[in-house]
Amino acid sequence: MSTTTEREPYDRLTPGTQALVLTPSLQSPLATLPPEAFENLLVVSTTRPPRKVEQFVRDRGGDPNKVGVVPVSGSPVDYEGPLWTTSVVHPNDLTGIHDRFDRAMVHVKPGEGWVVFDNVNVLLMYAERSAVGQLVDSVAAKTRERAARGVFALVRDAVSDATYERFQGPVDLELDRRDG
Repeated sequence: MSTTTEREPYDRLTPGTQALVLTPSLQSPLATLPPEAFENLLVVSTTRPPRKVEQFVRDRGGDPNKVGVVPVSGSPVDYEGPLWTTSVVHPNDLTGIHDRFDRAMVHVKPGEGWVVFDNVNVLLMYAERSAVGQLVDSVAAKTRERAARGVFALVRDAVSDATYERFQGPVDLELDRRDG
């Protein structure tokens, strides 16, 4: 695995490449995605409801009709808009998250699509590291099989070295966006 802190690091993600993206607390990896990612994007969103993801996409010049969201939240989510979404799933329901992700992957175009897991840390507050690790392993494998680019955001400063090392396993490279 390689690490980079380049200003535009995503150019290293070729179809099928999976990246662990180290982010500062409260920063969305959507903020630094290249414009082409918004042409076919699935977001497993643990930090923002669909309406906020939609606004983020619009602010970045993307078309919300080309973006899907798996909303992961402990609260009800009411959304009627252009994003394609699954039903909300609680952050402690890793099987439910995986199921909704799996169904949403039919919308991700092989060789073109992007999958963004916007914050792995949130799930670590609700489930054991090993279980969250298995979920990330499976999501990365399915994303790779679909030849889609995968981005798994982790707030590095909020996890132990052992947890950080666990999430390095299923990825091909690491992008450090903490200073960018």
